[in-house]
Formats: sequence, C-alpha cells, structure tokens
Amino acid sequence: MAIGVVARQGSSDSRGRRPRPVVDLGGWGKGFVLAVSRRWTEPERAYRRWHRARAENDFALGAVQMVQVRADIWVANMVAQRGMKTGSGGSPIRYEAVERCLHTVADQALAHQASVHMPRIGCGLAGGKWERIEPIINKTLCARGVPTTVYAA
Repeated sequence: MAIGVVARQGSSDSRGRRPRPVVDLGGWGKGFVLAVSRRWTEPERAYRRWHRARAENDFALGAVQMVQVRADIWVANMVAQRGMKTGSGGSPIRYEAVERCLHTVADQALAHQASVHMPRIGCGLAGGKWERIEPIINKTLCARGVPTTVYAA
C-alpha cells in the first residue's frame, strides 16, 4: 500500500477505482463526497437513484455500486455505515460492511487490471479507527495483489 496526499489524487493514474463509503440513509453532502461531487456529478446521482429504488435492488450494508466517471476511472459507492451520528450504538462505520465492500472492489480491480485509490475511508465523519480500517485494506486489496494507494489529508 502506498500513502499519498489527497490534493494530488487522480492527477495522472489510469484505470483507477475510487472507493468511498456511503450512508444507508440516502444522505450525501459531507466529507470526501463533496470533493467527488465537485469533480464528477454521476456518483451522487447514481447513489441517490440506487437508494430511492432500494426496495427493488441490492442496496444494503456491504453493497457496492460501481459508477464510471471516465473511460479509465470508476467510483465505488460502498454502503459501509449505518446512520450518520455516533451514539449509543457506537460510530456509524460498520467494519464488516467495509470488508465486504472492499472485497467486491478488489474483484472489480482485478478483473480490469486496475489500481485502487482512496482517502482513509471510514475514519472521518463515519467515526472509524484507522487501526481497524488499515488491516481490512491490507487483507482485501493488498494481499490479493491490487495496487492500492491511500491518500492522507
């Protein structure tokens, strides 16, 4: 795994997958998603459609929606957090869902000979701990041979 800087993300890489956790409530609008939305509008539109039609599709914790934003770049909308606020049930991030999502992202990356680029997913507003997320990334992506870059803030 390589560590980079978020400001340099996406400058010249090709065939990349960019995972980002999304909330199971249909919300969009804080954290890393704002940077995604400023660059590409389709991931948000696709996520909102996916959530609205959740009774007829696979939208649930652990599900992934791959959204193509350029010929060589896809954004992975990963349903990996329950709700939006830390409370008596702990932080919103669900580590098991992160693992299922990243396993799916790895399958896609391997099938397309792609690399994966992401911020420290689940560790900002989702309330997760990097000490728990990093081993999941190592297990699901790095150990399977997927070139992976995590961008630090």
